[in-house]
Formats: sequence, C-alpha cells, structure tokens
Amino acid sequence: MADLSGDADGFFGMISHRQIRSNAAIAPGGKETMNVLVIGTGGREHCLAWALAKSRRIGKIFCAPGNAGIAQMAACVDTPVKAPFGEVIDLVRKRGIGMVVVGPEVPLTEGIVDALSAVGIRAFGPTRAAAQMEGSKAFAKDVMRAANVSTGAAALYRDLSSALKAIETGPLPAVIKYDALAAGKGVSIHRDREEAKAQLRDIFEKKVFGENASVLIEEYLEGPEASVLAFVDGRTILPMAAAQDHKAIGEGDTGPNTGGMGAYAPALLVTPALSKEIMERVLRPTVDELARRGIVYKGVLYAGLMITRDGPKVIEFNCRFGDPETQVILPLLENDLLDVFDAVIDGRLDQIALKWRPGYAVTVVGAAAGYPGAYKKGCPIKGLDAFKPTATRLLFHAGTAIKDGAVVTAGGRVLNAVAVGPDLRAARDACHGIFAQVSFEGMYFRRDIAHRALV
Repeated sequence: MADLSGDADGFFGMISHRQIRSNAAIAPGGKETMNVLVIGTGGREHCLAWALAKSRRIGKIFCAPGNAGIAQMAACVDTPVKAPFGEVIDLVRKRGIGMVVVGPEVPLTEGIVDALSAVGIRAFGPTRAAAQMEGSKAFAKDVMRAANVSTGAAALYRDLSSALKAIETGPLPAVIKYDALAAGKGVSIHRDREEAKAQLRDIFEKKVFGENASVLIEEYLEGPEASVLAFVDGRTILPMAAAQDHKAIGEGDTGPNTGGMGAYAPALLVTPALSKEIMERVLRPTVDELARRGIVYKGVLYAGLMITRDGPKVIEFNCRFGDPETQVILPLLENDLLDVFDAVIDGRLDQIALKWRPGYAVTVVGAAAGYPGAYKKGCPIKGLDAFKPTATRLLFHAGTAIKDGAVVTAGGRVLNAVAVGPDLRAARDACHGIFAQVSFEGMYFRRDIAHRALV
C-alpha cells in the first residue's frame, strides 16, 4: 500500500477546513469536487470507496489503512487511526480532504467523529455517545426499554458467580452477549448449561474479549433474521433496502458464527407493511429516545432484527454500515452517495429521496480455511488480473495485502464476490462463477447464501 506521507503539499495543514472546501476543484458542469478519506480495511470500505468513486463530485479518495483492492481506486495511507486521532486530523489537513467516512465501529465508539468535528472537519458517522448503541449492549437495551422497542428480555451481570447462577437456573437456549465490542464474536447461543458456563469463564477469567467483564444473558428469540439499515440525520430517517446476512460458517446455517459469510438484498421477508412497522416501532422511537437524552444520532443506524411470531424484535443495534450487508445494499442504490452523506451531516436528509435499482444483489464471502478459528495468511490470490468487473459483477477485497508485488490473503474473510441481477438464484450462481475465476489455497465459501428466499 502506498504511503503518501511527507510530500510537498503540507501547506494544507495551515488553512481551515472551510478554506479547503472553497479551494476545491470544479468538476465538469460546475460542481465542486471533494477529496474523501475512508477509514477502514475491509470489504465494506472497498464497497464504500467504489460507491463514492461514482459520485460526480468526487475528487481524490484516500483510505486509512485500506487493502490491496482499495489501493486500485484510492490512495492508501498507513496513518494510525487511534484516539485522540491527531494523525487523522493532520492527514485531512495535509491532503485537503473535505469529508471523512468512518467504516468500522471501533473508532466510532472511541470518538473519532467528535474529534474531527471539534476542529471543523466534516465526518460521516455517529458521535461517541450515539455509538454506544453498538459499543454497549446494556446501553442499547436501556434505550430500547425506555423507547418501548420490542426486544428480548435480558439482564446484565458484572461478575462470574451471578452469571453462573443465572445460567444454572434460567431457561435454555441461553444467549450470552459480551457487553462491549468483540469483533463480531461476542454473542453465543447455548443449549447446554456446561457449555454456557465455560463461555462465561472464558469471558470473566480468561478475558478472551477484553478487560471489560460484563455480559448480558438474554432471551433466545426464534424466527428469520433481517438487517435494516437507515440513514439518519438526527431527525429524518431513510431506511435502505433490507438485507439478510448469513453469520454461520457452515451451509444450512450450521457451525460457529462469523462476521458474515454472505448476504442478499432486498430481503423478501421485509414486506412494505413490515418495513413500515419497523420504522414506527423500532427506528423512530429509538432515534427519538436518543434525542430525548441529548444525543443527536447522525450516520447509519443498523437494526439487526428477528422476525418472530409476535412481530419484529431487535437482536442488536450497530452504529455503522454492516459487513457484508453494505456490499449488497450500495450496488442497488442509485443515488450519489456523497450527496447522501452531505445531507446527513448537514441535517437536510428530508431533501433526499432514495432510489433503488430493480432486482437483487448477492454477495458470497471467500474465506480462509479454518476461519473463524486459526487460519493461514499470505496465500497468493490467483485470477485477479483476468477478472474484469462489470456493472453487475464485482469483487471487493475484505482481507488482502500486497507482498513482494503480489496480492495475498491477510484475513479470515478474504474476498466478497458480488452479483446483481433480476433473478436471485442467477445472481448467487454468478458469485460462484466469480470464485471459479479468482481463488486462493484453501478458499472456502458457502454455496447456499439466500437459501431462505429460494426454498
């Protein structure tokens, strides 16, 4: 990845953000262009960069730190993204960047938007206070209770002995949720009490997820799942096309959970009537309750839902674009994404009408052998040069790097094959066709993504 630090345009650090925008280049048609920095390293960020690159107003795209695929369309930099985010601020000023788009949850929960906004830098994403909706499951439950949002019953436990007692006397299956961020691995479902107790000991004694030692033990909910993401500007809420993620590693939704092995959109189970219900019973009351607490939510609010016999219930909230949901939502969005981001930041989302491409999008994740456990890195990826992306066939990099001039694997989820088409099954088959062209040693992918909609 290119390191662009240290060249001669450091004078940008001497002028204000307002001046940076006023000095921006003018695109054909008289539109002001904007340089954008995307924060992150995965398939979500590759898809965000791809979607932003289509904007008529885009200038140069930067990504910190990026990956081998993102480097084909953006300038990847090794700038550290960590609190108090001084290095990011310096990069923005130096490069004349007009907006920062934050992909992953960790910098959001650490307050990157607060830090950037405090010095006049436009940033897309929620503040630290708002990002608690993902950063603390206990906080999210408290908000939902206050807002009368339907969700599973749960109790918070801060010590091992009380948590063990709850498992011993409570119903099965039991859902254990680590109360802080855990890279998508902090939720487990247990049908065996001893197995559940072992998980609690791992959390409280071995601290497998971190020093925070609090868990929610939650009611097990049954039904199909759906992901509903919405743009929010503090007042206006614009839901995106609903998606359905596939977390389990194995076909038929078996085996341990991962960060997501594939997704499709739009999710057929989210009918117009159900979408309206989700807006009225989940999204609107949540945003309003946050506002009542003095928290103006701006960015993407992601509701992970279980569609039960009693209606939609919230499993979790996330404070950012989902991964891999983004890879099937954005290829269907016809709006200029930069315009939408601007409207969110400026609080004028009511002036935007989202437009969606007809048909379906499917993404299938090509994962390293052994994932979500231990896996090998550094395997050369074959077929990249021969693969030619089209408007309906795309390949996003999720965990790749460049080593000795070659693209190699660098994560558990390595590639996202994406296809768009009028037929869901054909789109999924097209993803399999992409992996017939592009592969690496030990690559594994599920062949049944979207199976719930294809029964």
